[in-house]
Amino acid sequence: MNTATKAAAGLERYRMYIGGEWTDAADGETFETTDPYTMQAWATLPRGRKVDAERAVQAADKAFNSGPWSAMKASARGLLLHRLADLIVRDADKLARIEVRDNGKLITEMRAQTGYLPEYFRYFGGLADKIEGAVLPIDKSDTFNYTTHEPLGVCVAITAWNSPLLLAVNKLAPGLAAGNTFVLKPSEYTSASALELAKLFEEAGFPPGVLNVVTGYGAEVGAPLVEHKKVAKIGFTGSEFGGQKIYEAAARDFKHVTLELGGKSANIVFADANLDDAVKGAISGIFAATGQTCVAGSRLLVQDSIYDEFVDRLVAFARSARMGDPSDRATQVGPVTTPPQYEKILEYIGIARNEGAQCRLGGNASTRPECGAGLFVEPTIFSEVRNDMRIAQEEVFGPVLSCIRFKDDDEAAAIANDSLYGLAAGVWTSDLRRALEFPKRLKVGMVWVNMYRAVSYMSPFGGYKRSGIGRENGMDAIREYLQTKSVWISTAKETPDPFVIR
Repeated sequence: MNTATKAAAGLERYRMYIGGEWTDAADGETFETTDPYTMQAWATLPRGRKVDAERAVQAADKAFNSGPWSAMKASARGLLLHRLADLIVRDADKLARIEVRDNGKLITEMRAQTGYLPEYFRYFGGLADKIEGAVLPIDKSDTFNYTTHEPLGVCVAITAWNSPLLLAVNKLAPGLAAGNTFVLKPSEYTSASALELAKLFEEAGFPPGVLNVVTGYGAEVGAPLVEHKKVAKIGFTGSEFGGQKIYEAAARDFKHVTLELGGKSANIVFADANLDDAVKGAISGIFAATGQTCVAGSRLLVQDSIYDEFVDRLVAFARSARMGDPSDRATQVGPVTTPPQYEKILEYIGIARNEGAQCRLGGNASTRPECGAGLFVEPTIFSEVRNDMRIAQEEVFGPVLSCIRFKDDDEAAAIANDSLYGLAAGVWTSDLRRALEFPKRLKVGMVWVNMYRAVSYMSPFGGYKRSGIGRENGMDAIREYLQTKSVWISTAKETPDPFVIR
């Protein structure tokens, strides 16, 4: 089980996992992964190509159609998922440290995530043997009709760099419980933890080919996976542009897709809200995870009568945020994960200034000593933002908040819905009627009331409009990895007129 060894230069050397074997890329090429805090390379990974994608899909196809996985009872699949959950519990600290080193998110956040991952496998492992069809009271005489739900086949999971393991598990847990096999292609920026997870799959006893992990760049190994004729489903988390390309490619073969894409979520504060709680909710919505989250509450809508007071409170609170080493539990804001994203965030800050937004806090790259060599952007707050500004319409994916005024419920709903995206929203109010009724007016997939940025394996996650297609988590997720078959059995004594539809 030699997944990583020390390379000559002192870097960890990882290998791909295909068909139950640890292997280099077919041509032997590798690439480096960098710690976003130190900006030092710490590991090398195989640079997969089309031939590696082919090997992985063939292994997954063999496991689905003829391996022990294909003959395994649903309850046995569930037990394997439970066994995997126990191994993740054992290695949660190790997995969290690798995530922090690879993507720069806070150890407090990543340890919470790795500690929560086992619950996904336990939940869906429990559902594995509860996928039930139905006997239908059909309106045809002398006919018995029933339905079954069957796995799709080979699934490809392609994940983003901001929460690598969580995003992978969102796909693997329901898909495996349903009986599918997988090829996982993690982001080239954050591939190490996926290979560490594959190590636990092997230890848990999953048959060869059920999970395969290939690493490399999207155009070189991701695209061949998406385009492969034997792939039945793609689950993707990432940018709107990437989702669009995958959707177009999948359409050529009528593949199933789940797309979890971007957002420009409105976090809406009404005058009757508990302002202390709402300030914390606004901070959580945009500065947690350095704003690198699809559900970021990057548009803060505040009612006119409290706008100035609320923004003042918000600026004062955000000013105290501790930046620095993400492996230090006292740190509250870590580095930006990738150089291209760092440049993009700074570019959008410049766009906001040019559009006339008022920078109340931050607005620059951080040069604080505690930030070291990392790519840090100061927590940034813009006030007097109009919803037609680019800073309010386009996803920044960083610690940049746009504060927008509104007069009443109607205007708040209109501004919130005036977006190409529809992933999430927050509502802060002490009015019970508003808490129950206002979410109905929001064209988004998730609404938090008097809270923000909460997720559960038991509740569906996904968006409207350009925020994606399909749902992850909850019962909805396992349905995304199943197809329905209708079976008709005639009990008639003789076949009626063959020229007339029955």
